[in-house]
Amino acid sequence: MLRILDTQTPEADAFLAKLNARGKLTDEGILKTVRRTLSDVQSEGDKAVVRYTRKLDAPRFAAKELPVSREEFGQAYLEVTSDFIDAITHARTNIEKFHQKQLRTSWMSTEADGVLLGHLIRPLKRVGVCVPSVSQLLVSSLLMCVVPATVAGVEEIALCMGPQRNRKLNPYMLVTAAECGIREVYKCGGAQAVAAMAYGTETVKPVDKIVGPGNLYVQLAKKEVYGHVDIDKLAGPSEILVIADSTADPDYVAADLISQAEHHADCSALLVTPSLGFAEQVKAAIDIQAQTLPRQQEIVRALENYGAAFIVENLTEAVEFANAIAPEHVELHVENLLDWFSKIRNAGAILLGPYSPEAVGDYIAGPNHVLPTGTAARYASPLSVDDFLKKTSLISYTKPALAKVTPDVVKLAEIEGLEGHAAAMKIRFEED
Repeated sequence: MLRILDTQTPEADAFLAKLNARGKLTDEGILKTVRRTLSDVQSEGDKAVVRYTRKLDAPRFAAKELPVSREEFGQAYLEVTSDFIDAITHARTNIEKFHQKQLRTSWMSTEADGVLLGHLIRPLKRVGVCVPSVSQLLVSSLLMCVVPATVAGVEEIALCMGPQRNRKLNPYMLVTAAECGIREVYKCGGAQAVAAMAYGTETVKPVDKIVGPGNLYVQLAKKEVYGHVDIDKLAGPSEILVIADSTADPDYVAADLISQAEHHADCSALLVTPSLGFAEQVKAAIDIQAQTLPRQQEIVRALENYGAAFIVENLTEAVEFANAIAPEHVELHVENLLDWFSKIRNAGAILLGPYSPEAVGDYIAGPNHVLPTGTAARYASPLSVDDFLKKTSLISYTKPALAKVTPDVVKLAEIEGLEGHAAAMKIRFEED
């Protein structure tokens, strides 16, 4: 199931080329469908949202069912267990504590001659969150998208989730939303939900920014509406890369590779190790562990498509390999962790040691699990409070301060051929 490759072989090069191609969010057929959906919702509003929801999710769906009612929230609480609510509370508390450390405040500084400069940092007014709730149940992603927005102080958060065939939302998703203080929830998903939030309909008020995971239809829809509204990022299939030496536990590493592979057949799970014997142990452990899991089919397909153990000369080469891949998650299972983690430059999240599995980061540790994928960790960061804040520059000059810089401003404006800029400076001193 897990192929073992030497990095210095044509087979490894071919696999890496395939891996890189996987992260490209392009499909002309899907893009055509997405553009049609966006256009229909923009021109027809609720009518188009209902039509697509009937076609894709709930055949008997009606427009009046689009917003979730107070009664539906109450019913959802009757369908979940108290230990689920306890788990959500624990996760939400940790996520809040972590993201509160990211908060920034406006600042101003006084310069010479009474010049005042600064940044006004304020939350976005209205944000839309789109989270899968039918094909996959992602309560954790709902938390990771909503909590940073609430910590940032966003005034209005609208949540869109696709209904089940019975026209109801999954109760676990609905209770999670309520536990986060979100009561504006709509029963629509996919590209039609992105369109509704971006352009607005009779029922859904438009937002300033759209965040959240989703399939290729959702990602391409977000890409299309970017500019009309802001988006968080374009998220591809999930990724994990484990760097391990012979001191690591092969069962732990196997379990962590499986934990990403079970998401979808497009997910990648890579092991990088200087030990061929250890790679073979992990391969054997995966074969055993996968047999007992309900998503065995997804695990097998993902590992056959994008799973591999790469054999390198040493840990230095392993780190260089990881930085070139720039994966969503990197796990380090090596001796002397503190000597190595700082050398990982390109990763969405770094998890240290045998008792920091990727799963604890996904659910409860606190750092955001909405991470850059498809090599975007070379330049992008996890979702954070910053994604829900905007900065406005503040500039205040006195007349003496402006007089000092006027010659330089005039010179630069004249060089650029913008005489109006120069005139706007000089007019303030004509009487002098």
